[in-house]
Amino acid sequence: MNYRWNYQPPTQEQREAARVMSKETGISPVLCRLLQQRGITSATGAKQFFRPQLTELHDPFLMKDMDIAVDRLNMAMGRKERILIYGDYDVDGTTAVTLVYKFLQQFYSNIDYYIPDRYNEGYGVSTQGVDYAYNTGVKLVIVLDCGIKAIEEIAYAKEKGIDFIICDHHVPDAELPPAVAILNPKRFDSTYPYHHLSGCGVGFKFMQAFAINNSIDFNQLTPLLDLVAVSIASDIVPIMGENRVLAFHGLKQLNSNPSIGLKAIIDVCGLAEKEISMSDIVFKIGPRINASGRIQNGKEAVDLLIEKDYQIALEKSNQINQYNETRKDLDKCMTEEANKIVDNLEHLSEQRSIVIYNEDWHKGVIGIVASRLTEIYYRPAVVLTRTDNLATGSARSVSGFDVYKAIEHCRDLLENFGGHTYAAGLSMKVENVEAFTQRFEQYVSEHILPEQTCATIDINAQLDFRDITPKFFFDLKKFSPFGPDNPKPIFSTLNVYDYGTSKVVGREQEHIKLELVDNKSNNVMNGIAFGQSSQARFIKTKQSFNICYTIEENSHKRGDIQLQIEDIKPNRY
Repeated sequence: MNYRWNYQPPTQEQREAARVMSKETGISPVLCRLLQQRGITSATGAKQFFRPQLTELHDPFLMKDMDIAVDRLNMAMGRKERILIYGDYDVDGTTAVTLVYKFLQQFYSNIDYYIPDRYNEGYGVSTQGVDYAYNTGVKLVIVLDCGIKAIEEIAYAKEKGIDFIICDHHVPDAELPPAVAILNPKRFDSTYPYHHLSGCGVGFKFMQAFAINNSIDFNQLTPLLDLVAVSIASDIVPIMGENRVLAFHGLKQLNSNPSIGLKAIIDVCGLAEKEISMSDIVFKIGPRINASGRIQNGKEAVDLLIEKDYQIALEKSNQINQYNETRKDLDKCMTEEANKIVDNLEHLSEQRSIVIYNEDWHKGVIGIVASRLTEIYYRPAVVLTRTDNLATGSARSVSGFDVYKAIEHCRDLLENFGGHTYAAGLSMKVENVEAFTQRFEQYVSEHILPEQTCATIDINAQLDFRDITPKFFFDLKKFSPFGPDNPKPIFSTLNVYDYGTSKVVGREQEHIKLELVDNKSNNVMNGIAFGQSSQARFIKTKQSFNICYTIEENSHKRGDIQLQIEDIKPNRY
């Protein structure tokens, strides 16, 4: 891919501020500049950023309706009512259900959980789910990671004498469902200080409030933070503010003492001897949990995550690993088909969006295919398939563009929709697909910025190899956990040369293992450039070139520093 490098050199004033902060903190001025980019301008702020404390979590009762939700839960327990924990079939939903179910089960036994079937019921609260609750004597449903638009379904439940507490983080409509309490930091009337919790994060705040109200020690909640970290990473929510605190301590829990179910997944995907990062969750743990809901039923993921016997958990983990292999095959096949459709679209070069429809595609994988299309063509993408008489699908977006607003602009053509800035789900009558395609493209073309339609690498700082010391790397690692709003820093170094030992590697000779020098020091830096073997011939010419990269620990030589090369540009650029 032909990346555009975006680098804004610091001003003299910014350099001076970073130099002053460096003296106060003992951290490199380059890293102090990265802190300033994140809004951190003091030594105290740096300490707080590097060592997030659970005491910094917001008071959960600042969330609207929290007192009502806790009172209703206490009432249900006092009356010995049957409680149902209901959640979405993706990672965020299944971890949220697991967290609330595991925590409440310590104090209350008349409790059950439910994950709707993606194929028979669709997304969110279903009438089938309400009927299940009614037929099993449920009086209170706690719904997690969905429900904010389930007006008719919750009204139907109310008629049957069933109360709902909604714990959601998706953007609500003007009209809210007739639930007893609605916990959602994105409510238009919300006064909660942080708006970007995951669905599991909202569930955690509910349990935190319940614990405070019932004088339960906070330490009984901390073992569940591994689930919150998995949800934050998998749902691609910002990792600053309260999410950073939750993710930081959740990763500590995941690495030191994960739950039995997560331990089984960790072992199955080969992470047992590794320090697990947010990236490992995104690419290894999350997809396996998700595969259950994509290929079979999300309830199997919850069954695994609440399991207390390791051997049984391992069997269940191997099963969802098989689902993940099936998902990979479907993903590969459908992405190839989608690329053929896109390549044959008329006026593709002029379009700012992609909308494609194939009634035979597997519903469980279309979100992944939409993500692939945004990565390949760098424009918002909607992928649709047929479910009964409706075209249903998923949308994904490029950096900085709000795809939810683009879909909302077409709401009169839709039966249902919901989601976030970068990911959304939608359904419409099949005959509306063409009109939706045109309206969606019109909105995107009018609102997307030119720089959002090309592959861009944002470079945080320029370094010489002499800057990359063990202390620099030690301090850099304190910036983790990485994710949206706190991306892994990307650096560039100009005028580097092959040391003479770089070579092409990989099963299909697709990568380059590099040994590089620059003209400022004698340091030889190791690097790996994945999927960039086409650059090898130029590198071997002994001409200088520019690189941008992240700085990693070498997975084969613990303690060694390695550059993960994101892009290589000959100096003529």
